[in-house]
Amino acid sequence: MMQRLLLILALLLPNAAFGETLRMAVTTSFANSGLAEELPPAIAEDLGIDVQLVIVGTGQALRLGAAGDVDAVLTHAPQAEMAFVAVGHALRRVEIMANDFVLIGPAGDPAGISDATSAAAAFAAIESVRAPFVSRGDDSGTHIAEMALWEAAGLVPQGGWYRPVGAGMGAALNIAAAMDAYILSDRATWLSFSNPEGLVMLFAGDPVLFNQYTYMAVNPAKGPHIRADAAARLEAWLGGPRAHDLITGFTVAGETVFFIAPSNPLREPATEP
Repeated sequence: MMQRLLLILALLLPNAAFGETLRMAVTTSFANSGLAEELPPAIAEDLGIDVQLVIVGTGQALRLGAAGDVDAVLTHAPQAEMAFVAVGHALRRVEIMANDFVLIGPAGDPAGISDATSAAAAFAAIESVRAPFVSRGDDSGTHIAEMALWEAAGLVPQGGWYRPVGAGMGAALNIAAAMDAYILSDRATWLSFSNPEGLVMLFAGDPVLFNQYTYMAVNPAKGPHIRADAAARLEAWLGGPRAHDLITGFTVAGETVFFIAPSNPLREPATEP
């Protein structure tokens, strides 16, 4: 009798009493970094929200949000996110954390990018010698950033040396290791990568390599199935001190890989005239 009563109460009482579920589409780079394993337990503890992660590239995450198939997204492609908000798929974008992109390649560095003075110059050097380059090729935030860097170098990559693989960050790094190729990666995934073979980090630090991660709650107008209240509470939590401490305290190989920043810390502050 008691078990039956508890079952009836579970069906009648609001979900919040027993914990809510929220579906959030997140990028493969966020998942591969390891931070995706740190935040959900803390969210469950503080908010009673069970965050179910849907791990995809940024492009697919935004498509899931647009279709109302998830309640929130965490992505890293500012222009695409602004367009997402502009057409009403979300009411706003909230910058949560950031890291940076880095150029990885064979230790022998046949293109000499370790001596490059900018990311555009590094990409131009790779193209000039037709060194193997693995591209995510999956409409992810990393792929979008990579294509912007080729454009900044005034180049359209094509030919047998350029290999779009349509894969997530970890899988793409595995392919690059097997091919002894160059690849653009976020720093966190690279540091957590366990199969480097002969690859090393060769170029970093250009301000254009800044990598901002943004949270967007899906517009509740998508339908009554959107868990708008839970998404709003998660948004507030991600901007609060507990989340900030977890994000900035997260390390890979002893190195802090995410930071909270209102602006690009890779860019030198303007000097007084």
